[in-house]
Amino acid sequence: MNARADHPADDDHRPLERAVARAAAEWLVRLADNPTPEDIDACMRWRAAHPEHARAWRRAERLNAKFDVLPAKVGMSALARAERGKSRAAIDQSRRRAALKTLSLLLVAGPTGWLAWRTTPWRVWCADARTGTGERRTLVLADGTRLDLNTASAIDVAFDARERRVRLDAGEILVETAPDPQTPARPFIVQTDDGRLRALGTRFIVRDVHELGGDNGTQVAVFHGAVEVTPADAPHLARIVSAGEQTRFTATSIDALTSADPHGADWTRGVLFAQRVRLADFLDELSRYRPGLVRCDPAVADLPISGAFQLADTDNILAALPETLPVRVIWRTRYWVTVVPGSQPEQTSGTA
Repeated sequence: MNARADHPADDDHRPLERAVARAAAEWLVRLADNPTPEDIDACMRWRAAHPEHARAWRRAERLNAKFDVLPAKVGMSALARAERGKSRAAIDQSRRRAALKTLSLLLVAGPTGWLAWRTTPWRVWCADARTGTGERRTLVLADGTRLDLNTASAIDVAFDARERRVRLDAGEILVETAPDPQTPARPFIVQTDDGRLRALGTRFIVRDVHELGGDNGTQVAVFHGAVEVTPADAPHLARIVSAGEQTRFTATSIDALTSADPHGADWTRGVLFAQRVRLADFLDELSRYRPGLVRCDPAVADLPISGAFQLADTDNILAALPETLPVRVIWRTRYWVTVVPGSQPEQTSGTA
């Protein structure tokens, strides 16, 4: 027996054309924001004009109910700090754009994409620019500022008459600011959940470490010029980080300044540099650049490793470890790798 055209399973699994999905998302966002009777009538006419329009509308309503996407609720707590000082109209417009992008993506993605959505922050899905695992990307902004995005990173860019702002939603970026072509010059701001960084003619790295375990926060390392760091909930702690310095800050604190790692930007050249780094820490860093799981046996976790490693082939990095360290590498699959002591008997089943 054939399923009816409006059956929910049919709605979920048959793909939608992008133009139809976009239109359905636009109507849903529009009707969520004080619609007029004319808006409602126009939407009903659009839905009745073609069966695919009606199907796209049903899917959009279900997805919004499931994921709570619409502007009135989306990202309120997550964006509260970033939106301080903006007008209500600007905030509403920004959220409408984000909701429209989100709904359009979900409508086209299908069930597999919805599953990924559940485990991915909504800002990353809606970011103006992002990179996948192991991918790096270079952008030149409208003012000439250069941004390098490291693996699994996401940013949003908002330039207006008052400031140039980049929000780091995930990952790590290298910023090389350019002089503002406008007069008077607008400040260049990098925003994170932990606070804001104001560039003072700089080249610097900003890294979100909330997903890394251990100490959370935002790391900043300055290579040229200086950066003013202001924690979101403790503006009285604002301080200048100068060239050759680095620190970590949260919404309520700033760590003491230390010397910046001179190799901190080597990833822009596709290199992972290590100087007597614990093997466990090295593998944690390497795992940022490859899909799957890399585990380190505690028995070899403290072994020191040094070298400059080419990130273009992380499999080769792992395979070469036994050449310099007393370890073996067990490959369950390419996506499940364990590093164990070299003297340990070969394991063919179970977990390491």
